[in-house]
Amino acid sequence: MLTSETEPGAAVELTAWDTVLWGVLPYVMVVVLVGGLIWRYKYDQFGWTTRSSQLYESRLLRIASPLFHFGLLAVIAGHFFGLVIPMAWTQALGMSQDFYHFNALFVGGIAGVGTLGGILLLIYRRRTTGPVFMATTKNDKAMYVVLTAAIVFGLWTTLASVFEGEHGHNYRETVAPWFRSLFVFQPDIAAMAAAPFSFHLHTLVGMALFVIWPFTRLVHAFTAPLHYLFRPYIVYRSRDRDQARGATVTAKRKEGASAARTTGTAARRGWSAVGTRDRDTKNR
Repeated sequence: MLTSETEPGAAVELTAWDTVLWGVLPYVMVVVLVGGLIWRYKYDQFGWTTRSSQLYESRLLRIASPLFHFGLLAVIAGHFFGLVIPMAWTQALGMSQDFYHFNALFVGGIAGVGTLGGILLLIYRRRTTGPVFMATTKNDKAMYVVLTAAIVFGLWTTLASVFEGEHGHNYRETVAPWFRSLFVFQPDIAAMAAAPFSFHLHTLVGMALFVIWPFTRLVHAFTAPLHYLFRPYIVYRSRDRDQARGATVTAKRKEGASAARTTGTAARRGWSAVGTRDRDTKNR
């Protein structure tokens, strides 16, 4: 059993489980996450999708999906601000700990409730809509359980801080230093061990979520449709309404077929060009 100090005068007894959970498990999680994403992309690109069920039901989806996704974005932003930015930086900018604590609880509470409401609506929709439920895999069911648990435990830590008031635990002195220490491969195990059980549980469930992430529909979060910004325009046209234009196109097709028979080459099948300048230039 090891003993370390996270704060002056505060000793923490470290066990082998502390070393495994807060010094080894995070790196195992990263290996499984990255390796799983690579494997999924290499062997299951067609399965890299959310398997949209909007065609089966859209009324609840229009409410639940934005509620969940926008709430989740706010939750992620709050985690980034609280875990990545050191407390000394916000204090240097003149932001007191009480002001930060109030904003974190207010914004975090709203984001957490919105995210939880959205995921519960999505689960209700999936369970009560027959075709949607039939398209739900075992991996999806496990993902919903772990994701909901992570949201609930995160909201629990937020509400606990409200009821505890000034005596509430300041995770920026324990969980945040441990989180940042992982990136320099010097995990501050003692800092995380000093956090309350609720933070331990929330962290473990969060790591479990990232472990199963590559093997569920959550992989779509790593696919940003950036190619839509650079793809060429798609030209749509209906059947020719102008009889003169239709006759001209028909004549050109007949001339092409006649020339193909004369030269012995096969006529190109498909739609004829509609006069798009860049396409005509490219086809020359």
